[in-house]
Amino acid sequence: MKIRGAEIIIKTLIDEGVDTIFGYPGGSVIQVFDALYDYRDKLKLVRTSHEQAAAHAADGYARSTGKVGLVLATSGPGATNIVTGIATAFMDSIPLVCITGNAGRKLLGKDSFQEIDIVGITMPITKHNFIVRDVNFLQDTIRRAFMIANSGRKGPVLIDIPSDIMGELCEYEKKESLKEEKKYEVHEEEISEIANCINSSKKPIIYSGGGVTASESFKELRKLIKISNIPACNTIMGIGVLGYEDELNLGMLGMHGKYSTNNAIAECDLLIACGVRFSDRVALNTKKFAKNAKIIHIDIDKSEIDKNIYADYGIVGDVKEILQALLPKIEKKKGVNG
Repeated sequence: MKIRGAEIIIKTLIDEGVDTIFGYPGGSVIQVFDALYDYRDKLKLVRTSHEQAAAHAADGYARSTGKVGLVLATSGPGATNIVTGIATAFMDSIPLVCITGNAGRKLLGKDSFQEIDIVGITMPITKHNFIVRDVNFLQDTIRRAFMIANSGRKGPVLIDIPSDIMGELCEYEKKESLKEEKKYEVHEEEISEIANCINSSKKPIIYSGGGVTASESFKELRKLIKISNIPACNTIMGIGVLGYEDELNLGMLGMHGKYSTNNAIAECDLLIACGVRFSDRVALNTKKFAKNAKIIHIDIDKSEIDKNIYADYGIVGDVKEILQALLPKIEKKKGVNG
């Protein structure tokens, strides 16, 4: 049975587990909104006052639920209005899928009404982006977008769809979500080496960020803190690993953090960085940051290792998997928590 491209979009979103769409109607995506009406029992539409709000709302939804946020915007100014929201998600590694309409394929490249190269505009602030030129590739493009947005270092993906594709007929078949092939392996030698480093340190500190949230490794990190009795600090993105009343919680570090926490970083002999990027809000002076410490940097994004701060031990992989492998090798130490 053949259905219109607009309905393929809606049905594929449902297949990918989407339950809420944030967006604002416009001519280039009106067919999608029409199709959405028939599936209003399965998909909730949050129609914001403008596209900017839709992008930020989807970002907030993704942060609070752990799901991929979905933004729907029309062509031209509708598409450009979501750029700041996309950039926010990109900087904080938040999974978003942004669907924009565009002028019909015959009008592309002719400076048509509300035509804009949103793929070119968003290329520096997305993990990946697509322009669909054939309705037969529409469903699989959406499936790929969700896999890319929610795998590895998470982030936003944009799909630009010319308006005429939304009205074309195509076969649709329900398919399972695409799964990312595992790219990272935990190496026993590396784990043993950093475990020995942690066990022999005298003044270690754990520094955690948004990667802990993204990998859902709260339990593992708390267990590491408890077993080793190592005090911990965090970035804004890492708030919540420890309670404010916990005696091992040093609080935030950096320019928005505590003076005492920054002093502790300056005096530590080992810094265990989990899912962080050593941004300029934290490492204000890269030459003096943790100058007395060896640094262990665990991150899923290889490009973050040694980018801002040199790491003595750079471990690329999922924080959760690495901590799970590390925990059995950590010596239990007594302290403020007994």
